[in-house]
Amino acid sequence: MIPGLVERLAKVAGLASLGVMLLAVSVQARPSRADRELEARLRSHIETLASDDFDGREPGTEGEAKTLRYLGRQWYDIGLVSGTNDPGNQWFAPVTLVAREPAASSAQFMRKGYRTPISPDDVLVLTSGKRSLVRNAPLLFVGKARGLDFTRNELAGRVAVVLDGDTPDSQRQNELLALGASAVLTVLDGDRTIDSVVARRQRSGYALADDSLGGDLEAFISRHSMATLLQGTAHTLTALEEAAANPDFSPITLDVTASLEATTRETTIHTHNLIARLPGKHPEEGAVLFVAHWDHFGECGESTAEDRICNGAIDNASGVAALTEVARRLAKGPQLDRDIYFLATTAEELGLLGAHAFAENPPLPLERIVAAFNIDSDAIAPSGTPFAIVGRGMTGLDAEIEKVAKAERFKITKSDEANEYVRRQDGWALLQHDIPTVMVTTAYGDIDRMRAFYDSDYHRPSDDLEHLSRPLELGGELDDVKMLTALGRWFADPKKVPTDIVQ
Repeated sequence: MIPGLVERLAKVAGLASLGVMLLAVSVQARPSRADRELEARLRSHIETLASDDFDGREPGTEGEAKTLRYLGRQWYDIGLVSGTNDPGNQWFAPVTLVAREPAASSAQFMRKGYRTPISPDDVLVLTSGKRSLVRNAPLLFVGKARGLDFTRNELAGRVAVVLDGDTPDSQRQNELLALGASAVLTVLDGDRTIDSVVARRQRSGYALADDSLGGDLEAFISRHSMATLLQGTAHTLTALEEAAANPDFSPITLDVTASLEATTRETTIHTHNLIARLPGKHPEEGAVLFVAHWDHFGECGESTAEDRICNGAIDNASGVAALTEVARRLAKGPQLDRDIYFLATTAEELGLLGAHAFAENPPLPLERIVAAFNIDSDAIAPSGTPFAIVGRGMTGLDAEIEKVAKAERFKITKSDEANEYVRRQDGWALLQHDIPTVMVTTAYGDIDRMRAFYDSDYHRPSDDLEHLSRPLELGGELDDVKMLTALGRWFADPKKVPTDIVQ
């Protein structure tokens, strides 16, 4: 045999095998035609909904009308039917919001019968109602108000004075008001300033119009102004702060009375949830719900900025796109046993209000909803990223979700890190109404990618297809659609998921 021939043949054979292997990998990695078509539809939805023509999809605007017309047409063409179960409001369930903006604020303090020289600019007074006031109410110093070991008799008719310190979370103030305080005066003795509170609280707050108007009064005063206010009385602010640090602290009545008043301006906003249904063969067995919010902030950039529109490509045109394609895939398959509802909520960005409105006026009894899956801010992670469950451990759904993931050959991360964001999405509102709701998504499977989005484009004009810090990732969204479709089929089968399993 020719010297070296064996070696050369071996090399050739090896290269041939390598070529076959590379070809196999290439074929395996190439997306199928169905996947390419699905990705094209997802991109098309996002491009449309996040275009400048929709002007940021703000509730109550022409941007809302365009959004709902687009989605309604898509869902009708897919074969869904109205899910409002209200003949007077087919497809679009009305939601009325009230925007409240602080209007007027006044504060007067008296000590020993004389008015104190505190400038109106040194105190900010706010109310949750149209107009609230207290007259000549005595001040009761409650220190840090931790533990709230106070009686209603102690607080009734008094203005509770609380130290802000390092816990400016509003929970203590709300609890003091609930216990009967006429108002709460917060001394800004920590990092917060009057200017920072004004900057945050002078913006409009939103609520459902059906929510009862409160009359709570909340006031803020700087540490320096509070110290000035106490001059000539039996107490100094420094002494009060020292007393508040003692474990046996008890409330102290101050030699000062307050007259506080605040008013708000109100604007009514008429908006809508979009609700559709894929009828099941046995609706008496319950229903599965898919949710994504359609709204964003409209024009929210600086007035001098070149680009003022917050288009919300990822948050949440991507989620509505996924919701639509899950509906398409489920509608194409054989009829399921349970009804499937599809809900595109309004006013998520204003406080999860559309989700609350759905739960407070539902198209079906809430106890019939076997499982709900929220979809928010997809298109973050590449294909193959593990799934996270936002709301892991908070419902009875986890074990069944893991069965589906195993069957679909998807990996689910065991980490609970994604629960850090559970309160920031519509699923949280539904959970408050005892609807078992989670997000099952690759977007939170790589938590660092999601945090990077929150730190860069989130709620900014750059959340559009031209300016995103990272390109749109439709690979993970593709996986999400497949997984959510499988979840829809699984949970719509009473044999696989009897109602009592997830209760």
